[in-house]
Amino acid sequence: MSEPPDAAPGRTPVLRPEDRAVTPARVGLGRTGVSQTTAAALAFALDHARARDAVHHGLDPEALIEALGDFGQSATVVASQAGDRSLYLTRPDLGGRLAADGVAALSARADRGADLALVLADGLSSQALRHAPALLAILVPRLQADGWRLAAPVIARHARVALGDEIGEALGATLVLVLIGERPGLTAADSLGAYLTWAPEVGRSNAQRNCVSNIRPEGLPPPAAADTLHWLLTEARRRRLSGVRLKDQSDLRQIGETAPDDAPATLEARRRGPATDPD
Repeated sequence: MSEPPDAAPGRTPVLRPEDRAVTPARVGLGRTGVSQTTAAALAFALDHARARDAVHHGLDPEALIEALGDFGQSATVVASQAGDRSLYLTRPDLGGRLAADGVAALSARADRGADLALVLADGLSSQALRHAPALLAILVPRLQADGWRLAAPVIARHARVALGDEIGEALGATLVLVLIGERPGLTAADSLGAYLTWAPEVGRSNAQRNCVSNIRPEGLPPPAAADTLHWLLTEARRRRLSGVRLKDQSDLRQIGETAPDDAPATLEARRRGPATDPD
């Protein structure tokens, strides 16, 4: 970073506007002596407040169902065993298990046994679910065109990622896709994460899931996220697995190739030869 020619003596130069447009990271903020500028300190305090608010902001299931349009009209609303936000934040284990009435409601549904269960969960930022309708508006029609049988969406309150496994198991689904609010940061309080698991059941580990993160217009835009998820879901069903053994090689489509069953982690690894499967 070159110093602007008009930089004032005693001040650290800040990023030029054209450089600032590339990243929201807190770099090149400038200083006065040994202190941050007032503008940088106030911006930090504002972003910190937004992150804290996002964690405590409650989910509005009715508004989410309305935003989902026709696809959301038959949604089931459930909750974890963490009955309120305070308990959810202090007992992560309870956020991963369904309340008893939720188990009963899902077990009685007529669309059990679908290829895919879709879960929309508040997680650590219910505001992130604002990006779910745009993502699903692209992903759902593509899956339906491929012949997938989709269960009606499940909206989960006070949820951790693991809750999706119990929901998928209760619905008898082949795969579960959990869209959940990620932990807010100081540059984004509304990042959406997507986790998919083959053969969901209680006790699945993080190593058995695939994750696509930072879904939002300023991060991974919903259309790009839909492309990646469509590829991962298709490969998970074809190869009957998910997690560390399923690598995202959706970029292979750009050069007219398809992923092999041994699916090495990168194109460079593929050129070196097949990876050794630890199993």
